[in-house]
Order: sequence, then C-alpha cells, then structure tokens
Amino acid sequence: MTVTTKGPLPSEPYDVTVVGAGVVGSAIARELAGHHRLRVALVEASGDVGDGTSKANTAILHTGFDAVPGSLESRLVREGQRLLAAYAAESGIPVEPVGALLVAWDEEQLAALPGLLEKAEANGYNGARIIDADEVRSREPHLGEGALGALDVPGESIICPWTTTLAYATQAVRGGVDLHLNCEVERVGSWESPPAPAPAPPPDSDSDSDSASSGGSVCHELTTSRGAVRTRYLINAAGLHADVLDRRLLGRGEFTVTPRRGQLIVFDKLARDLVRHILLPVPTALGKGVLVAPTVYGNVLLGPTAEELDDKRATGTTEDGLAGLRAKGRRILPALLDEEVTAVYAGLRAATEHDDYQIHSSPEARYITVGGIRSTGLTASMAIAEYVVGLLADAAGPDLDLTVAGDLDPVGMPNLGEAFPRPYQRADLIATDSAYGSIICHCERVTRGEIRDALISTVPPGSLEGLRRRTRARGGRCQGFYCGAAVRELFDGWGESGAAC
Repeated sequence: MTVTTKGPLPSEPYDVTVVGAGVVGSAIARELAGHHRLRVALVEASGDVGDGTSKANTAILHTGFDAVPGSLESRLVREGQRLLAAYAAESGIPVEPVGALLVAWDEEQLAALPGLLEKAEANGYNGARIIDADEVRSREPHLGEGALGALDVPGESIICPWTTTLAYATQAVRGGVDLHLNCEVERVGSWESPPAPAPAPPPDSDSDSDSASSGGSVCHELTTSRGAVRTRYLINAAGLHADVLDRRLLGRGEFTVTPRRGQLIVFDKLARDLVRHILLPVPTALGKGVLVAPTVYGNVLLGPTAEELDDKRATGTTEDGLAGLRAKGRRILPALLDEEVTAVYAGLRAATEHDDYQIHSSPEARYITVGGIRSTGLTASMAIAEYVVGLLADAAGPDLDLTVAGDLDPVGMPNLGEAFPRPYQRADLIATDSAYGSIICHCERVTRGEIRDALISTVPPGSLEGLRRRTRARGGRCQGFYCGAAVRELFDGWGESGAAC
C-alpha cells in the first residue's frame, strides 16, 4: 500500500505486476486490489497516473452504439458503460447525460443513418432513433445550415476522465497495491523463483529419505529505470507502448500500435450555451470524426483530428490541424468560432491494424497483453479489468488465489464538474474549513482547500499539470497567468514543509 516516485524498489517478488497506470491499467490494479491475498504492483513510466492517452481525450461515456457488432470492444463498452456510470455516481465522478446527435450534412450521410440505427440495435442499444431536420434544428438552434437529419442517441454522456483514473488508482493503493511511478520498463527477463518446500511427511511415515522440494517456476524480472521488479505474472497495459513491450521485450508480435493524433480546441465557458448535445458526424473508418461537445468543466470541445503518425510522443498541436478543426467547426456550429479559445491540446490514440481490442492471454508465459484500447477505453475500463482478471484466473488456476474478492472501501473524489456544487459554493463546507472559501484560481474557482486536499491525497500530484487534473487550477481562461505564482508556491511549499497549505 505505497506510492513511490524514486529510490529503490522492493526486492520481494510480486504475484502480479501491471505495466501502465492509465485508465485501463489503473482499473485492472483496482480490480486486483480486491483480492487481498495477492501482492500486486502497478508500474508507470511517467510521474503520475493517467498521464498519457488517458488525460487527453474527448471525455465521452459511450453507449457502444457504433462499435463493431459481436466484437470484444462492443461487449466490453456496453458492460463498462453500466459499471462506470454506477461507479461514478458512488465515487463523485461528474457525469452529465447530455445525449448525442449524429448529424447528416448530405444525402449520402442521411442514407447511412438507417444502417447506423441497425448497428446500434445489433449492439444491444435500443434507445436510438432517426430524427428529421426540423427536430434537429429545434434541439440545436445554433447548428449550422444544411443539416438534413440525425441519429439521436440519448444514452451518450460526458464524464471527467481525470478523476476516473485517479479514483481507480486511489482505490487500488488503499486496497494494498504498490504504485511505482517514474518507473519505465526497459527490459524483461526471466527469473526462477525458489522451490517451494515439500510438505512434511505424515507422523506415521516409515520413510527415512529426505523429502524433495517442489521445483521453482520461471517468472518475469522487469529491468526498470529504478531497478528490478520481480513478478510471477505480468499484465501489459502500456497503452501506446504495449506493442513495444509485447514484441521487443517479450518476443511477441500480435499487433502494432500506430499512434493516431487527435488535436482539440477548448472554448471558453461563455460558449457553453451554444450546444446542448454531443454533436457527432457520421463516422468513418478513422473514427467518429470531428465533434462539438460540452465538457463537465463547462467548456466546449472541438475536435479531434485523426492523424496517423510514427512518433509516439508527438502530442503537439499544428497550425494546419487547428485550422482544419476551425473550418469544420464553422459548419457545425458557426457561432462557436466567435468565442474565446481557452486551450488547445493533442492526444494520441493507440490504434492498431485490427478493428478490435487486442487482449490476449498466454498462460504458459504467465502473461496477458491488453493492447489496441482506443478512445472507448475510458468507458470500457471497468469491464476490461473484470475480463482481464478473469483471464488471469483461468491462466493461473490454483497458483493464484483469485476466487474470493473483498469489498474495497469506497472513495469520494473531488468534484470538478460544473453541474454539481463546487466547494466555493458550499456554505456548510466553508463553515467547517475556511480554506474552501479562499479562491486561488479565479477562472476555475479553485480554492486553497482543494489544492491542499490534492497535495495530501493518497496519490498526490507530482507536477503542476497533475495538480491541474485534480483541481482544475491553472486550467481556465488565463491559463495560470493570474494564479500561477500562488499555485506554484503552494505546490512547492507543501512538498518542502508538509504544511504550507
């Protein structure tokens, strides 16, 4: 039950090690934490959880209506949506069921809507329906001219991806998982565990011979940037780098991750009244296309692009990419382009040559790979975790005690959503602790109490960006121009003294 960011790693071997503390890896670690007899590690190359693909997406809680029917992704997204919606309500993760409209802008797209409706029904989602141009216009009065109709998908929601990953990791650590950050896996080798002693002979045995010990087993030894981690079973949830771990380090090659960059533009909160639903185009082979969507933080998103790249670290935005987004946004929601831009960012999706998740178990190698988890991974995360632990149970058999899971203590996450009361709005909270009435970041209304709570939490931020994902501090219109120095002082001061807040 530790979080480490530097220094030597434990020498005692783990039963299971999960590589990658994104939303999927953290969910798997959380699922394993319920099995109290296991010694589990969650290993992450970055200095924080959710610091890769998981932090930069469109933050949609999907119904799975447009997945490939019969695919593993379809099944896990459908199950995951149900699990995550319930978990979010229990844990205080903000979710808003705004619904989605797949807008048809030409006759070809309009003709595709019945097929999309059939796909939704084949995926077990029966709430969708086709609506005409008049209803589209009444539902979205600021929509651009020329919409011919839409597929209405009322079950689509928006969610906070940051607190979802953080909730999983927090519950995992509190449940006994060791979280090792700044711990990049560089090589995977073999390690033979010592033989288990043979059971003592019965008291009435006439045998004078020495009892033989049962043979040891070959396990994994991970060489990391912080030392060695020994583990009996290995789960690869390394996201963009899952294929590298699979192929280069373990000699496999079932898939190749081609990073697909998605650039997005974040518009100011004054734009929020312009859109009521998630506005989706008719999807293509590259994804759902450019959308306009509200966020739980009160902003409006425009994006993403879909750019196939070779560089798995190319998370910068480009002039051409942003210009293309603005051109498409002008058609979808013309008035949006007159609003102020708060930020731009880009995320990389772990696309592969396959149309489905790449989750494979190799019992003989004591290894499970969890690859090709694309933008639906946030929604499917809890179902993926259950599925992977089921594969682990099948592979390990009696070698791991995975039969009885204990109930994890619930977690309560800080509310970052605008649809729910924030600390600065709660007189009862301020009455008990005045720090919740002291606003530090005025753009996002973040208080001293929230920053303090984040800095002393179970999984504290290792950087100002990590603090922003936990509180929204420095994430508003001025991007930290006004509050940056004060936030930095609190962050640095707490790290030095433990009592600066």
